[in-house]
Amino acid sequence: MSEPFRQLEVRVGSATDALTPLSRVTRSFAATRLQWLALAAIALSAIVADQVTKHVVASNLQLGDGLHVVGPFTIRHVQNSGIAFGLFSNATAAVIVVTAIAIGWMLAYFARSGARHPVLPVALGLVIGGSVSNLADRVRLGFVTDFLDVRYWPAFNLADSFIVIGVGILLAALVLAEREPGASRR
Repeated sequence: MSEPFRQLEVRVGSATDALTPLSRVTRSFAATRLQWLALAAIALSAIVADQVTKHVVASNLQLGDGLHVVGPFTIRHVQNSGIAFGLFSNATAAVIVVTAIAIGWMLAYFARSGARHPVLPVALGLVIGGSVSNLADRVRLGFVTDFLDVRYWPAFNLADSFIVIGVGILLAALVLAEREPGASRR
């Protein structure tokens, strides 16, 4: 009978035949209730922050208008029907489907592996929150509102920033896990 979540088996000691464990402990990597609450709080915060800032920009700036802030940084009202850098701007339906699948995969991964690392609720909360916020705009409006413009980079929004920060946290955790002394390597 297979278990719904993979568990780590830890054997402590062995019988005289060196095969039979004296005691056995299993640990589930499934996300706990507290980890789900942390993920939900971070994702919801990301969604609210992104939606509020997009609403403020769309309400106060005409499409294409900008407000210089400092140096190369400008708040500019832009609409993007594609993904990063405006790619796939004519494939909004495909972008919606792929994004929904990615969000579902991240939630399933978190359900099975949320207890693996303490940064998973934060990192995946940011990625899921940013993805859900942009997905909601694509479904509702057919585009996302971008407004953070640094002149030499395509305009982006808070959701995009949350996704990049979340992925950065995941990558940093992976790199640091590889560098930990005594980490087992197979």
